[in-house]
Amino acid sequence: MPPDFTQLRVVSFESRRASEMRDLVARHGGRAQSVPTMREIPLETNADAFEFADELARGEIDAVVLLTGVGTRMLVDAVATRQPREAFVAALGRTTLVVRGPKPVAALRELGLKPAVVAPAPNTWEDLLEALDEQYPVSGRHVAVQEYGRSNPQLIEALVSRGARVRRVTVYRWALPEDLGPLRSIIGQIIDGEVDVVLFTSATQADHLLEVAARDDRDAALRQALGGVCIGSIGPIATEALTGHGLRVDFEPDSLQMSHLVRQLARIAGYLVSKKRAARDRGIDTNRWRRVEMSWPSEQAADADPILLRACRREPVPRTPVWLMRQAGRYQREYHVLRRNLSMLELCRTPEVAAEVTLMAVERLGVDAAIIFSDLMVVAEPMGLGLDYVKGSGPVIAEPIRTRGDLDRLRPVGRGGLPYVSEAVRITRRALAPHLALIGFAGAPFTVASYLIEGGKSSRYQHTKMLMHRDPATWQALMEYLVTVLRDLLNDQIEAGADVVQLFDSWVGALGPDDYRRFVLPHLRALIDGVDRSAPLIHFATGNPALLPLMREAGGDVIGLDWRVDLADGWATLGPDVAVMGNLDPLILHATPAQIRSAVGAILDKAAGRPGHIFNLGHGILPTTPPEHVAEMIDAVAELSARP
Repeated sequence: MPPDFTQLRVVSFESRRASEMRDLVARHGGRAQSVPTMREIPLETNADAFEFADELARGEIDAVVLLTGVGTRMLVDAVATRQPREAFVAALGRTTLVVRGPKPVAALRELGLKPAVVAPAPNTWEDLLEALDEQYPVSGRHVAVQEYGRSNPQLIEALVSRGARVRRVTVYRWALPEDLGPLRSIIGQIIDGEVDVVLFTSATQADHLLEVAARDDRDAALRQALGGVCIGSIGPIATEALTGHGLRVDFEPDSLQMSHLVRQLARIAGYLVSKKRAARDRGIDTNRWRRVEMSWPSEQAADADPILLRACRREPVPRTPVWLMRQAGRYQREYHVLRRNLSMLELCRTPEVAAEVTLMAVERLGVDAAIIFSDLMVVAEPMGLGLDYVKGSGPVIAEPIRTRGDLDRLRPVGRGGLPYVSEAVRITRRALAPHLALIGFAGAPFTVASYLIEGGKSSRYQHTKMLMHRDPATWQALMEYLVTVLRDLLNDQIEAGADVVQLFDSWVGALGPDDYRRFVLPHLRALIDGVDRSAPLIHFATGNPALLPLMREAGGDVIGLDWRVDLADGWATLGPDVAVMGNLDPLILHATPAQIRSAVGAILDKAAGRPGHIFNLGHGILPTTPPEHVAEMIDAVAELSARP
C-alpha cells in the first residue's frame, strides 16, 4: 500500500509553492487545502545588502554565513543592481563561506563557489556553531550573517559571545497576506475540529498564523485545538518557531524537502492523530509533551495482539510484519538531536531518554515493533569491568578477561542488575501503542565473551579462540557465568514489559561448526531454556550460514537470517516448525527506490507467504543510509506482502 493520508483533512500554509504542496497532499490521499500566510516584501533599496557588498569589496569581511539558498540568490541579485555581479561573486570567493544545509551549497555551486564550512545534518543553528567552533573559530573576526525573513537572535548572540563582530544582512522580509479571509477561515476550522493535519514549511507561516489568531482573540483557542491536530514541520527553522509559540511538532522529515515531508507523514499521520487525540482525552498537554508521557487506555491494551507476535507464533497475518535492527540511529536527524549532549553510555543509563529514542524510531518509521535502545555491552558495567564507547571503535573494555585469575574480577550480578534497562522497557511499554510489540535484547554468550576477551572489536578473534582451545576450563567458567547474567537480563526485560526478546550473536560467525558445537551450543541451549517462555525469543547470528542447523538445535522461536543466506534455502534448512526473520542486505538501502522494491519482492517471494516470516535487514541499518530509502523499503514490504 502506498503512503496514504486516507482522506485526512490536511492544511498546508504556503506562499510561493502553494499549488505544488496541495497537489502533493492530494496525490497521497489527503483532502488538501492550501492557505496563503505571507507575501514577500521586495527590498528594492536594500541598504544592508549594499553596505555589506561595499565592505566585502574592501576586504573588511572575514566570513559570510549563508543560511538559505533563496536568500543567497536574492542577495547576489540585489547587489547586482548596484555593482557588477562578477565583482561581487569574486569578493565572496575571497572570504570564508559558511553555510547551513544543502540549499546554500547548491546556490553557491551555481556561482562557481564552494563553502569552507558546511553545518552537517540536522542543520540547526547550534550545529552551525559547532561546525564553526571546530573548523573556523570566529573570535576577533568580522562575520556577516545573511538573514532569512526573520532574524535569529540566538545565533547572533552566540557569535558575539564567541568574540565575533557581526553584520546582519537583511535579504528579504515577509508580510501578512493582503486578504486575511482564508487564514481566518482556516483558524476557525481548526478550532472547530475540522482539520486533522497542518503542514508548515517556514517559520514565518507559524508567526503569521498565531498573529492573526491573536488579533481576533482566538490564539488560546487555536493552541488548544492544535493539541489534537498532527503538526508537520519542514525542518529545524520552522520547528524552532512553532516550539517558540508553545506548540509541539509531531513530525519533521530527515530531508528538508516538501515531497519527503508529505510522503513520510502520509504513512504515519493517521497513527499520530489518533495517538495525540487519545492523549489529550486523558488530560495530557499535547502541546508540551514528550513521547514517553503517552499512556494508552487499558481496554486497548487488553484487546491488542501485535502482528509481530502472531508471526512469531507462525500464525496467519494480513501482511508480513517488519522492523529493523538499529532502526534508531545516526542516519536520522532526530536521533542526532536527542544525542546532542549525551554520550552513548549516558543515553543508555537514562531510561526516559532511551525510551524516547526507542519510541521515536518506531513512530517515524511506521514499523510493527520497537526495540529498546541500549547496547549489548552495557552488561559489562555490573560485572565490574571498565566500559567506554570510543568513536569509531564502539565498546571498549579497559581490562580484558584473558586468564583464569581474571575471572575473579567478575562480580555476581543477579536479577535487577541493569535497572535502567528495565526501567526504559517499562516506560516504553506504557507509552507504546498496544498494537505494536516491544523487543528486549541481550548479546549471546559467545559475542559478549569475545568483547570481554578481545577488549573491543576484532577481525580475527585471536585471544578468544586461544582461550577456548588452550584453557577450555576457563572458557567453560566464563560462559556459565555469562549464561546466568544474560538469562537474568532477558527475564528482567520480559518482567518489565518486553513482548519479545532477541539474542544477538553478532560475532559467532567467526567459528566453524565443530567449534560452535563444542564451545557455544551447550551454553546457548542453557540460556534459551532459562528464558521466560511467555515471550517469544528471536535467535540471530551473522557470518556463517553453516551454523544454521546448530542454531536451530540451540533453540529459539524465530531464527534471524543475515543477508549471506538465501531465505528459502535457510528456512528449508531450519525446518517448518520455526519462524524466520530477515534478510535484506543493509547496503541495498543505498540503491534506487526501484531496486529496493525489487529486492524486497525477491525476499518476499522466497518466503512464499508462509506464516512465520518477519521482514528485517540481514544486519543493522548503516549510518550512511538515506532515511527516505528506509521508508521506501517499509512501504514496499506492506504493499507487496498484503494478503486477502
